[in-house]
Amino acid sequence: MIIDELAGIAHDPRKSVDEHIARTGKKAIGCFPVYSPEELVYAAGMLPVGMWGGQTDISKATQYLQSFCCSIMKANLENGLNGVYDALSMAIIPTFCDTLKCMGEVWKTAVPKPECFTFVFPQNRKLEAGVDFMRSELERLRARLEGISGAKIGDGDIERAIAVYDEYRAAARDFVKTSPSYPLTVNARVRHNVLKAAFFMDKAEYAAKLRAATAELKALPPEDGGSRGVVLTGLLAEPDGFLDLFADSRLHVAADDLVQESKQFRVDAPKEGASPLDRLARRLSDMDGCSLLYDSARTRGQKILGMVKDTGAAGVVVCMMKFCDPEEFDYPIYKKELEKAGVPLLYLEIEQKMDSAEQLRTRIQTFAEMLGA
Repeated sequence: MIIDELAGIAHDPRKSVDEHIARTGKKAIGCFPVYSPEELVYAAGMLPVGMWGGQTDISKATQYLQSFCCSIMKANLENGLNGVYDALSMAIIPTFCDTLKCMGEVWKTAVPKPECFTFVFPQNRKLEAGVDFMRSELERLRARLEGISGAKIGDGDIERAIAVYDEYRAAARDFVKTSPSYPLTVNARVRHNVLKAAFFMDKAEYAAKLRAATAELKALPPEDGGSRGVVLTGLLAEPDGFLDLFADSRLHVAADDLVQESKQFRVDAPKEGASPLDRLARRLSDMDGCSLLYDSARTRGQKILGMVKDTGAAGVVVCMMKFCDPEEFDYPIYKKELEKAGVPLLYLEIEQKMDSAEQLRTRIQTFAEMLGA
């Protein structure tokens, strides 16, 4: 099935990126978490590549990052120091959290290549002043990308990139809406890896394959695996050994509120705008319910409750990335809302590099039994 092909790409991203560069001759630009403006990279005729860490043994990175930094940043820096990202022409580093705010300077000091570009996002992104600032940062990135590609990035190029990304987002939303009906074929691990493959492929190619994969699913009769659905929330849900515990405990992912997954494609660019860059800037304004985006209304809890209601999920699992301050600050707020609504909640602290996920098995199994799985 095409689903297996996409899941395989997530397991060997470097192979996928290297093959794309060799086949197309295009350059590749690394994109640190969480909302790097990939559309501009795509408009420049280059491949945006997600830089989301991984299960890497950390040794060199400890010279530059404190022990209380999250495992994603440690793994990214370790990979940079080990030359894993040498094929990239540049790395875009946003400034959402305290660690990311320092990462640009650390990268310049410690990593010979690729060069980095620090992208500053506005905190008050819904104000016109915030939109103006976002546009100015996009213009700054546009100029840097033109220097790398050697060609101008026209407004038409950006419009076409936005169209490709909106198609990718629509395809991804359709997949996550369809997959809960097939909990055996699309278990938690498969679902995660299919969505993660988008970070290492041309988005037009990925969208076409994902559409085909979803069509393959829809052609099958719905599966009754006897499992209960849960909503995952957090930064990401890794490693695979952790995700396997859900299938082992007769749980499947009914929906997710993960930054690495559905938050990437939950919101499209607005249809109208003074310019393509204005549309990209205003897309950020339209995004809510994320710990990394200032949200005075604190809408995350209500969004999670909406997912529980819409999907009929039996409970919510919090995938708390260890040492992620923004996520830790958000948790007490939506925890109260979920408890008030009577939604069962399981809090799990995770890291990308875990020697064993067995410590979590008993807790997930107990939660599953409580839900009647």
